[in-house]
Amino acid sequence: MSTATTAPAKAPAKAAPTKSGKRLSLPVVLLLIAGALLLFSVVGALTGSHDLTSSGQMEAALGSAVPIGMAGLGGLWAERAGVVNIGLEGMMAAGTFCGAWTGYLVNPWVGLLAGMIGGALGGLLHAVITVGFGVDHIVSGVGINLLIPGICLYVNRIYYPDYVSAGAGASKSPPTPQLPSITVPGLSSWLDGIENHHWFFVSDVAGVLGGFVTDLSVVTLLAAVLLVASYFVLWRTSFGLRLRSCGENPTAAESLGVNVYKYKYLAVTASGAFAGLGGAYLSMVAASNFQDGQTGGRGYIGLAAMIFGNWMPGGLAVGASLFGFTDSLQLRDPNSVHVLLLVIALVLALLTLWQLYRRRFVPALVSLACAAGLAAWYADSSAVPRPLIVATPYIITLVVLVLSAQRLRPPKADGQIYRKGQGK
Repeated sequence: MSTATTAPAKAPAKAAPTKSGKRLSLPVVLLLIAGALLLFSVVGALTGSHDLTSSGQMEAALGSAVPIGMAGLGGLWAERAGVVNIGLEGMMAAGTFCGAWTGYLVNPWVGLLAGMIGGALGGLLHAVITVGFGVDHIVSGVGINLLIPGICLYVNRIYYPDYVSAGAGASKSPPTPQLPSITVPGLSSWLDGIENHHWFFVSDVAGVLGGFVTDLSVVTLLAAVLLVASYFVLWRTSFGLRLRSCGENPTAAESLGVNVYKYKYLAVTASGAFAGLGGAYLSMVAASNFQDGQTGGRGYIGLAAMIFGNWMPGGLAVGASLFGFTDSLQLRDPNSVHVLLLVIALVLALLTLWQLYRRRFVPALVSLACAAGLAAWYADSSAVPRPLIVATPYIITLVVLVLSAQRLRPPKADGQIYRKGQGK
């Protein structure tokens, strides 16, 4: 009689621990903002200059952040569906042209809608080229950035002679009626009174809040609503889940019955509409007419803000605020911007202490050297050269992308050419 031997059952393998990135909660974000304001207050008390936290500076920073944020939101929608959209600059140009001219010929509300439609048409063109014909996304985006501004300038030069008496030019449109703005007169004057007293920290907080309640454009409110709505649509609805699956694994999404082409087309077209809204803001709120070259690279900066924000709406808002603040420095007096050198030097000094606490001596030495260099620059000069101030947004963009490159997590299928049935 033979006995059957059975192998001992193996114990189930333990699941490997997964590393989850730490997300900043709202209280932590508020503490960081309070810490930044405290640092600016200390520097303001030492130097006697509070211009960087004044209501005028905050108002300008908010105005600069809106078009950057809208361009970044357009990039977010496109890349979450797996399509790289560096054509945001051209789509913003379409928004500036369509918004300004339609606002002049009809009314500013229709002009705002026309700006979004103009950008959406640019997005649809990008979708046809990349999704429909399978052309490389970068090549298509570069082509759109060259094509659309050229078309806008060409059409403007054809029609501007008929509107010379209204203020049109070969590279600009006639003045457009302004969209209404919202302000709280009593609150604004109260905050201005606190700000003018120059009380430590309290006046800086009043200046920041005053920048958000003085002449707030309806487009700014619309941009804030679109950012919040995008989060709920993309992360809290089945539509958003299907759209994001097209950017993570389109083959798996197709196997589950998702029409990948449709969602990519919708996402890229919406991407263009958001960028067009940012362009319309430039020609109808920040300025009063269309001008050639009006976007000034903000489409690229918006893309950088999206990457800095790790393809999330909240991070995008933080990135747009940072880049908007640096972009608005061009409107300030070079003497007040000079104070920013001392602020950055103090930040680097604090970073040095943090690196020493973590026993990372080489990064600490680099931070200390940079802090010493900036402090010496501040002590040896009285103003920052104007060309450097103009280049600051682009320098900050490069620095931030380099420093944040290690924690980025783009959609897995971002930029890949998708063909229906390719997984079979």
